Amino acid sequence: MDVLALSIQALADRIRARAISIPELVGEVLREIRNRDPELNAYVTICEDGVQHQAKRLQAEIDRGRWRGPLHGIPIAVKDMVFTRGCRTTMGSKVYAHFVPDDDATVIRKLKRAGAVIIGKTNTHEFAFGPTGDRSLIGPTRNPFDKRKISGGSSGGSGVAVAARLAFAAVGTDTGGSIRIPASANGIVGLKPTFGLVSRSGVFPLSHSLDHVGPMTRDVIDNALLLQAMVGFDPKDPHSVRKRREDYLRGIGRSIRGRTVGVSAYFSERVEAEVLRALEKAIDVFEALGAKIERLDLRPEFEAIVNAQQVILQAEAYAVHETTVREHPDLLDPEVYERLVKSKEVSGYKYVQAMQKRKEYIHLLNKTFEKIDVLLTPTLPILPPEIGQREVNAQWKEPVREALLRFTSPFNYTGHPSLSIPCGWSKSGLPIGCQLVGQFYHEALLYQFAYAFEKARE
Repeated sequence: MDVLALSIQALADRIRARAISIPELVGEVLREIRNRDPELNAYVTICEDGVQHQAKRLQAEIDRGRWRGPLHGIPIAVKDMVFTRGCRTTMGSKVYAHFVPDDDATVIRKLKRAGAVIIGKTNTHEFAFGPTGDRSLIGPTRNPFDKRKISGGSSGGSGVAVAARLAFAAVGTDTGGSIRIPASANGIVGLKPTFGLVSRSGVFPLSHSLDHVGPMTRDVIDNALLLQAMVGFDPKDPHSVRKRREDYLRGIGRSIRGRTVGVSAYFSERVEAEVLRALEKAIDVFEALGAKIERLDLRPEFEAIVNAQQVILQAEAYAVHETTVREHPDLLDPEVYERLVKSKEVSGYKYVQAMQKRKEYIHLLNKTFEKIDVLLTPTLPILPPEIGQREVNAQWKEPVREALLRFTSPFNYTGHPSLSIPCGWSKSGLPIGCQLVGQFYHEALLYQFAYAFEKARE
C-alpha cells in the first residue's frame, strides 16, 4: 500500500485503528522530501527534530485510546509566511533568513490542537508579493508536471508539496490569488475562505485588508476537514469574525440538481483555448448533474474591481515594507524591490477611492448571488508559463502577472469565498483549474458543488 497516495480521510481511519504508525508515516514523508524536493524546491525548512517529537507524542495518545480527530498525526506543510514557534520562518527573503518565531500563529495552534504534524515550511515568492512563485530566498519552486514551468505563487511551495506527495495538505495565504493560482497550476484543491473566517494573527502581512489564510489539499473532503480545524474567532486579528461553528462537510454527497451556476463572458475573454475548453466541459458536467446555467454580464464591474484591488494591494504592501525597502534594499530580490518601490507611487486619494467603492461592489456581487448559487470561472486564463517568463505568448499580449491575477484578485477585494478545483489537463500534461465562488460564509455549499463535480469526473 502506498500510504503517500492516501487521502487524509483514509489515513485517519488507519491511524485511529493503529494500522499505521504516526512516526513511520512521518518518516515516509521525510524520505520522500529528501528524495524529490531537491529538484522541486518546495520546502525552505524541514522542522525535523520537532516533527519526530510530535509524531511520538501523538502516537502515544493513540496507544492510550485518545484520538483528536481526522487530522491526528497527519503531516501538513505550512507556507513560510506563517509563524511557527522554534522553526525558521523566512518569508522567502534574505532579510529574514535566520528568523525563528517565539510563538505559533493562531492557525498553527489550532492545527496542532487538532493533532496535525507540522512537517516543514514551504517556499513562497518573496514576501508573498508575486503570483509566479519564482522569486525567493532559495530560488523558484518547480512545477512537478513540468519543471520548466512555474508552480504559481505565492503559495507555490505549498501547492507543489501537496501535488508531489511531500505532504498530505498545506496551509497557504492569498492576497490576490496566492492559494488558488498554485492550486490550479499543480492540479489540487485550494480555498480562499470568506475574509475574516480564518485568523491571520501570526501571519506576516502583505495587505491588511486583502490577506486570507486557507487550506490546500488533494481532494475536496480533505479541504473541508482542514478548514474545519482552521476557522474560529480570534481577538488578535482585528478583521476576525464571530461565526457559529458549522460542519463544512454537511453538503458532501448531496445533489446539486435545481441549483444555479452563474457564468459570465468576462471570464471567457483573453483565455487560452485549452483553458476555455476545460471550462466548457465543466459547464457540461454541472448541467449533467442537474444544475441550471445562468448567463451573466459582469464585465464593467469586474474590470473596475481588478483595478481597485491592485491599488489597495500596492498601497498596503508599501506601508508594510517601507522600512525594509529603506534599510535593506540590497537584500531584496531586484524584481520584488522594483515592485515595492513602484507601489510607493500610489496616491492617497486613489487608495481612499478604492476603499470607498468596496461596499458598492460587494453589494453588487451580493445581488448577483441572489440569482445564482455559485459563480464558475477558470482559475487562470493561461496555462502555467515558464519560470522567469513575464509576457503572455498567446493571441494577445499581457504581462504574466496581470494574467495570473485577473480572475482571482476580485474576490480578495470583495472577500467572497473562492475555491479552485482541478477541471482538466492540457495536451502537454499541465493541470487546469476552475474556480467556484459563493456568497459570504457559504463554504459548505462550495464544497457541495465541488465534490459533486469531483465525483462526476472520476
